[in-house]
Amino acid sequence: MKIVFDERQLAHDPELYFRRGALIGHPEQPQRAILLRDALLAAGHDRAHPADFGLDPITAVHDPDFVACLMGAWDALGAELGPGAIVPTFHPQRRDTRLPASPLGRLGWYSTDTSCPIVPGTAQAIYWSAQTAIDAAERVASGRESHVYALCRPPGHHATIDQTMGFCFFNNAAIAAQHLRKTFSKVAILDVDTHGGNGTEDVFYRRGDVVFVSIHTDPSAYTPFFTGYADETGVGDGVGATHNLVLPVGADANAILVRYDEALAIIRASGAEALVISLGLDMSKDDPLSLVGMTGEGFAEGARRIARLGLPTVLVQEGGYLGPSLSDNAVAFLGAFDEARA
Repeated sequence: MKIVFDERQLAHDPELYFRRGALIGHPEQPQRAILLRDALLAAGHDRAHPADFGLDPITAVHDPDFVACLMGAWDALGAELGPGAIVPTFHPQRRDTRLPASPLGRLGWYSTDTSCPIVPGTAQAIYWSAQTAIDAAERVASGRESHVYALCRPPGHHATIDQTMGFCFFNNAAIAAQHLRKTFSKVAILDVDTHGGNGTEDVFYRRGDVVFVSIHTDPSAYTPFFTGYADETGVGDGVGATHNLVLPVGADANAILVRYDEALAIIRASGAEALVISLGLDMSKDDPLSLVGMTGEGFAEGARRIARLGLPTVLVQEGGYLGPSLSDNAVAFLGAFDEARA
């Protein structure tokens, strides 16, 4: 399988994360991408560098002022608040509030939590993470490849139209799906990260041309908490296009694969002509952020079942943190997908 990756994504290197009342090492480290890259290259996958498609495909999904705020945040605030990370701590309700002129206030406006610190290399990393997804989508849309893996880092599926969340700045999967829509009349997104893809849901909740199916841990007990429930099915033109398939805490690989089958039945019935996979490897039973029990063979079997859809497919890396089996699970998933499509 072709792997698209750019080392400039490694420039976002936050050290600390405030969680449950304490500062801990930030889970979303550059080392994640290095481990995945090296393991997949060793397994025989081909590597490509992304082309530069500019900001237009990003602003096709995200509010342009939000994009400009993130791209310019370090330049605006680094001299004043650096050399450490910039972390806004004011996050207003959107009701009866207004967007301020202050760069720090604007950054708070466009953030939901403190998990997305701005460091000197953040703008470069998130830009090339998005370009990686766009390039993979272009390869599939053009027919050059039937399926491509975008090794995106930082991840993206928690980023809404105009807010960061959960380590995510730009929503790479949504950007890829929007790019595919130039070629395909209907696109499906299958999110198999252990956390609900609230940002992707936000982007497409009012649209019927992109079907969003997310398999994730019960949000009443787990991040993102506020969305991702089974009764959220879309509004307006998007009614019936959003599907949240919830897993109980402790679900094992067999229970997860039952949800895979449900998701694939939805995608088949939708008439989607292309697929984006938000590939979270953090369902693994040994992932530091997991509350469910996916196994290496479970990932491989899930990949086989998805591959049998036969759709042009962009696989976009989401979660999957520094647990013992991270690289093995990536190799298992991509290898099984390739074999099923051979």
